[in-house]
Amino acid sequence: MKNTKATYNKQVMHLIKTNWLSKMAFDSQIDNHVVRIDTNGLMGDDSGPSPKKLLLSSLAGCTGMDVVALLKKMRVPFYGFEMEIEADLTEEHPKIYSDIRLIYRFYGIDLNIEKVEKAVRLSQEKYCGVSAMLKKSSNIYYSIEYVKTPETV
Repeated sequence: MKNTKATYNKQVMHLIKTNWLSKMAFDSQIDNHVVRIDTNGLMGDDSGPSPKKLLLSSLAGCTGMDVVALLKKMRVPFYGFEMEIEADLTEEHPKIYSDIRLIYRFYGIDLNIEKVEKAVRLSQEKYCGVSAMLKKSSNIYYSIEYVKTPETV
């Protein structure tokens, strides 16, 4: 029998506490924030996102923060930025994402396409830890869209 007792490094980098509430609902304490996790259907009340969808949101947040920081450092002005993610689950258990498709959408006038593409590439290939972890079990594909828009948006 395997020892299931967790061994802890003295230098814990991240600590998250998660408490069961009822049915399939959990609250996770993350620093000074509480995140509700739940499911819909008969077993849950849809009071929060599912764990897998929250993982996709974490991917968007991670790569998005990288891209914004890199574009600011490169002095690339843009008026808006959003991402969409679609993902396919495998049919067998454990159900994991086999393919993840990420669309980066930038809004602006005269966007420096070369620098935008460099920022996205650096995030995907070097900086985004969530992307690096997911790539170990999933294919991640991305595309970039540009929308010309006036500064008032």
